[in-house]
Amino acid sequence: MEAASIAHAHGHEEHHGPPPAHKSSRVEPQLLGMLLFIISEVMIFGAFFTAYFFIRVAQGDPWPATGTKLPVDVAGVNTAILVSSSFTIHWAQTSIKNGNRFGLKAGMLTTFLLGATFLFVQINEYANIGFAPQDGAQETIFYSLTGLHGAHVFIGLCLLLFVTVRAFRGHYSPEEHRGVEVPGIYWHFVDVMWLVVYSTVYIL
Repeated sequence: MEAASIAHAHGHEEHHGPPPAHKSSRVEPQLLGMLLFIISEVMIFGAFFTAYFFIRVAQGDPWPATGTKLPVDVAGVNTAILVSSSFTIHWAQTSIKNGNRFGLKAGMLTTFLLGATFLFVQINEYANIGFAPQDGAQETIFYSLTGLHGAHVFIGLCLLLFVTVRAFRGHYSPEEHRGVEVPGIYWHFVDVMWLVVYSTVYIL
């Protein structure tokens, strides 16, 4: 009896700290974290789109503002570049799942170069568009929406560069490829958001 009590007390002494977390979600933490982050980013974009539609619908201001012109054709080509990057990163993801390391490296490098090209064209567009954010409400909204997306592209490029370097160093495998999949989800989100921005700001 005494020995059982000592063993019971010893068992209590071995445990320190809080009990282990209960995993109630079937979604992996990395994937769940990225999905929650994307939801929060959608809300941020929603706030800017609210301001955009308020100017165009509620106030009825002309879009683009009188005396300004948006480079629709250049933005259209840039859209095609960014959409193409979604296919190349999908190629990279599919390749590593099938054990194709060449496809992984080629897909990631191509995706990074396409994304960098998109950002370069957008910066060049700012330099030659002919108006500034402080010129009026329309100009402010234009720079806010496209600039917010550009910032997300820059963050995505940093992630792509990290994944590309790791791919060339021999990381990832058909069993361990979450490090490619999670940044890929973010990049697809960036592409989809640009389609929304391009359609509303440049086309409508």
